[in-house]
Amino acid sequence: MAFGWIDEQAELRRRAGLVRTLRPRPADSPLLDLASNDYLGLAQHPEVTEGAARAARTWGGGATGSRLVTGTTELHTELERELADFCGFEAALVFSSGYAANLAAVTALAPHGSLIVSDAGNHASLIDGCRLARGTTQVVAHAEPDAVRKALHTHDGPAVVVSDTVFSVDGDAAPLAGLAEASREHGAGLVVDDAHGLGVLGDGGRGAPHAAGLAGADDVVVTVTLSKSLGSQGGAVLGPARVIDHLVNAARTFIFDTGLAPAAAGAALAALRLLRREPERAARARAVANELHARLTAAGLQAVRPDAAVVSVRAPSPEGAVRWAAECRAAGLAVGCFRPPSVPDGISRLRLTARADLSEGQIERAVRVIGETRP
Repeated sequence: MAFGWIDEQAELRRRAGLVRTLRPRPADSPLLDLASNDYLGLAQHPEVTEGAARAARTWGGGATGSRLVTGTTELHTELERELADFCGFEAALVFSSGYAANLAAVTALAPHGSLIVSDAGNHASLIDGCRLARGTTQVVAHAEPDAVRKALHTHDGPAVVVSDTVFSVDGDAAPLAGLAEASREHGAGLVVDDAHGLGVLGDGGRGAPHAAGLAGADDVVVTVTLSKSLGSQGGAVLGPARVIDHLVNAARTFIFDTGLAPAAAGAALAALRLLRREPERAARARAVANELHARLTAAGLQAVRPDAAVVSVRAPSPEGAVRWAAECRAAGLAVGCFRPPSVPDGISRLRLTARADLSEGQIERAVRVIGETRP
C-alpha cells in the first residue's frame, strides 16, 4: 500500500508522546500569550498593521514573482536599506522566511571543498542548510570556540563557522567574540543566525553581532527573521555587499522563490522604524525575561537563566510537558512546549516568551499558573 509506513511512524510517535497537532487560534484569543515569538509586542501594534495594510493597498496581495523577475518592489529595497543601516552592515537581502534566508546563506557560502563547522545546538534551518550545502559539515560541541578551532585545524581550504547567536530552546547566547576569534585564526567566515537577538540584544535592539562588535565586519554574515521582534514575516541576510551580490546570483531560495509579500515587508519596515523611535522596548524584553526567571526559580522550578528573551523551564518527560502546557492553557496561559526532536539534548521543556509589553500583573499571573500546574 502506498505510504503504508506512515501508519507505523504515527504509532511510534503516539507511544513516545510526540504527536503534534495544529491548534488554530482566534483573532481575539483570551489567553495570556507567552508562547509566541512576538518579543516586542509589535505584531498587533496599530503602526505595524497599518504598514501591512498600506503596502497591500499599494502593491497588491502578493509579490507576483521571484525577486529577480517581478518580486522586488521599491518597498523591498527600502526595507533592505534600513535593515542594513540599523544593524550596522553594508547590505541586506530580504527572503520569504528566516528559514529560506538560512538555507541561502549556508548553501551559497559553503561550496564543494569547503568545511562547515556547525554548533550542535543550531536551529533546524541551519542544520538543513548544512545538509544541502556541497561542503563537508563537522558538528562541534555547543558554544565551544575551542571545539571550533580543533575542527578548523583539520581542514586546509575554505571554511565557514555556523551558529545561532541566541539558541531557541534555552535562550542561551553563543560566545560570538570567541567564535569570531577562532574563525579569524584560520581565515574562516562566520555565519550567525540572529533570529532571537534582533530587537532584544545590542544597542536599541540592533542585535547580538552589533553588541559583540562584529557588525559590518567583512568576514561576518548575519541572518535575521522579520517574524519575531518585528512582528511580521520573512527573513534577511546582512553582510558585505559582495556577499549579498553573491547570494543574488547563487542562492537558490532567493532565485527560485516568490518574493516576500508586500504586506509583510510593509509591516516589518513599520516595526523597524518604531523600534528606532522606542529603543527601550529591547531593554524591557530583557527585564521581563529576568523577572520571569527570578520568580520561577524562587517558586522551585528549574528554569534556565535567559541571555535574551527566551525562558526555558524543564519538564520531567515529553508526556509531562504536553500535560503541563495543556493545563496552563486550560488556566488561561499559552506557553510553548518543546519536545524531541525539536530539542537537541532530548530534554522536554516549557518555553516562555518574555514580551516587552507584559505587565507586572501578567508576569505574576503567568508564574502562578505555571507553578500551580507543575507535574
